[in-house]
Amino acid sequence: MKFSELWLREWVNPALDSDGLEMQLSLAGLEVDECQPAAGEFSGVVVGEIIKAEPHPNADKLQVCTVSDGEQEHQVVCGAPNARTGLKTAFARIGAVLPGDFKIKKAKLRQVESQGMLSSEKELGLSDNHEGIMELPEDATLGQDLRFYLNLNDMLFDVDLTPNRSDCLSIAGMAREVGVLNRTRVNPPIFKRVPADIDDSIEITLQAPQACPKYLGRVIKGVNIQAATPIWMKEKLRRSGIRSLDPVVDVTNYVMLELGQPLHAFDLARLDGGIQVRMATKDEKLTLLDGAELALSEDTLVIADEKKALALAGIMGGEDSGCTPETQDILLEVAFFDPLALAGKARDYGLHTDASHRFERGVDFQLQERAMERATELLLEITGGQPGPVVEAVEENHLPQRPDVTLRKKRLEQLLAVRLADSEVEDILSRLGLEVTDQGEAWLVKVPSYRFDISLEVDLIEEVARVYGYDQLPVKAPKASLLLQSQPESHISLRQLRSTLVARGYQEAVTYSFIDPKWSRVFDPEVTPLALANPISTELSVMRTSLLPGLTKALSHNQKRQQSRVRLFESGLRFLPTDQGLVQEPLLAGLISGSRLPESWHSQGESVDFYDIKGDLEALLALNAAPGSWQFRPAQHPALHPGQTAEVLRQQQDGQWLAVGWVGALHPQVAKQLDLRNQAYVFEVRLESLQAGEIPRFKSLSRFPEMRRDLAVIVDQHQAVGELLQEAENQGGEWLQKVTLFDVYQGKGVAEGKKSLALGLTWQHPSRTLTDEEINAQVDQIVTAFSQSFAAELRS
Repeated sequence: MKFSELWLREWVNPALDSDGLEMQLSLAGLEVDECQPAAGEFSGVVVGEIIKAEPHPNADKLQVCTVSDGEQEHQVVCGAPNARTGLKTAFARIGAVLPGDFKIKKAKLRQVESQGMLSSEKELGLSDNHEGIMELPEDATLGQDLRFYLNLNDMLFDVDLTPNRSDCLSIAGMAREVGVLNRTRVNPPIFKRVPADIDDSIEITLQAPQACPKYLGRVIKGVNIQAATPIWMKEKLRRSGIRSLDPVVDVTNYVMLELGQPLHAFDLARLDGGIQVRMATKDEKLTLLDGAELALSEDTLVIADEKKALALAGIMGGEDSGCTPETQDILLEVAFFDPLALAGKARDYGLHTDASHRFERGVDFQLQERAMERATELLLEITGGQPGPVVEAVEENHLPQRPDVTLRKKRLEQLLAVRLADSEVEDILSRLGLEVTDQGEAWLVKVPSYRFDISLEVDLIEEVARVYGYDQLPVKAPKASLLLQSQPESHISLRQLRSTLVARGYQEAVTYSFIDPKWSRVFDPEVTPLALANPISTELSVMRTSLLPGLTKALSHNQKRQQSRVRLFESGLRFLPTDQGLVQEPLLAGLISGSRLPESWHSQGESVDFYDIKGDLEALLALNAAPGSWQFRPAQHPALHPGQTAEVLRQQQDGQWLAVGWVGALHPQVAKQLDLRNQAYVFEVRLESLQAGEIPRFKSLSRFPEMRRDLAVIVDQHQAVGELLQEAENQGGEWLQKVTLFDVYQGKGVAEGKKSLALGLTWQHPSRTLTDEEINAQVDQIVTAFSQSFAAELRS
């Protein structure tokens, strides 16, 4: 909201200078972005009149003007196209100083002497208009200082209002705020109700009352659209950032700035029948005032007559019904539009107007009658004409409701950390235009029609704090009795898991929770993912059922940027649709690719393999102090290499083994689709199973010697070693301490299709030395179990 300080002070005049007013508004939540003079620094410029204008003898585009300043006549050479006899304009005398410290001196232009300069608005720092010299009204007093004549010792405020403060998008709203903040009386201009001089009217039909519950129209006949807009109105518009066009448009813009209610005028002769406020029809088109032709969507509200759309409601008028220099009769319209009905509509058509800016945020739904009378009064003053009666169409049940709001006194004190006197609170709210009723422990507050932002108790508390002054509120630290949350000792925190992976060279990644449907099918073809109702794009249109698509895409992204060695992990949710609803399950996933070690003089550049990723995962499993409760089992996964994939199993309290994750090499076809340069290995495990640990228990060291036996058994080459190790632990008795695989051999001496496994078995008793007979018995039991379960043979 840009406005003139002098215009504001016509309504309310606090005992503050410009800097004080700027600071006060900003502290009250109405942040002033900029405060600058209404004109550049200049002196010696007066009102002059061109007595005579003749062609320059030596230049086609110049004129030699005789200019009077009321005291004497001066010869001035001017190149402005609008310089003409009888024009009153800004005349910079010799010795005048223009913005930029430009001093006016006698000069010769093409051998003709020039005694001064006729100035444009741009040359005086008034605006960017430099199409010609300034044109002043005929009644301007010759020789009067231009700064005094135009009252240019003014400041322009540009206030950056938050979207909820639409009530301040006018001089009236700003004056109301300044009056409240300074306890100063607001003196608005006296508005006259204009009676009808003629009976001419037009029928108004509301076909979309939810979007437009109130519409007023008034016929004014015999207007002189060629009349000159008063200089005071032009200046107020200019200082608010609006260019003067013609008196009808200027008046509607002026009333919008003054009261906050947008208006529009139609050329009555170009209307066919009555006014209809309706939604656009299919394939309907409209050419706007700026010449743009729009194809309207069916959810767009339009103002129409009986044959065609006339305007985009609350945004911009149409070219076919706009006023022209030939216009004699107009229909002045003013309406209330529901903010939700217009929200985003201007942006849909690539537009943003002063009207749409206000209507989208909310306009006072009781302001229309006042705006109509004010605009009529000004139009008759400037253009003349005969007004007809005001025709009003209104659907009361669709107008906004303003329910009363309760403000509890204790809640106010609690949030502001200060006890304000009841009288002061009531005074603040009353000055804001709210009706306050004291009910003992609380106030019942009736909200005015122009405050769209007040509907809750906290809104009222904010208003009290804002007007009382944020800088006057005490500084108090919040106090609370907080208890430390208990943390089970057996619980492994996510921070511990992250730290372990970071220590092993990983970097944490954060990827989107929504992915491309085709990647969801690649990594989890058996699950139909949840589709987003309003996706960012088709490549991000379903919720992920695995973390692996995001990590593999991140790997591809890194490799394309010359990062050959990549180690990433991510913790996050996957989203699984079920019959009971959407299940959100936390997972931890990791990925490695490239060389095993960073490049150095002692590294041979070996690439990572399955056992690197498995070792990293086992480091995580070791954190929960329950090594015997985990197993790896060969398995198949649609996105992983068939021969290098294992299922991760966790033993439950009932002894059953539950699959909780996967580890393996990325499938060659997946790697090809992603254009990966190196083989990648991944793991993905349920976070809950990783965090469920066991409390370590003390166990004294035995003073007695260990007994070790080594076995070499021949089994099928596809036999999983983990099953043999588990069977050895089951059959080795309670004193078996450790089972180690220390050699795997295939070749000479071992039949084709077989492999030799060398196992080291270690026993130790806590209170005595074990005998050979006891150890041999356990070894025999293990060998028998191997033979029966796995068809294993002792290697000779």
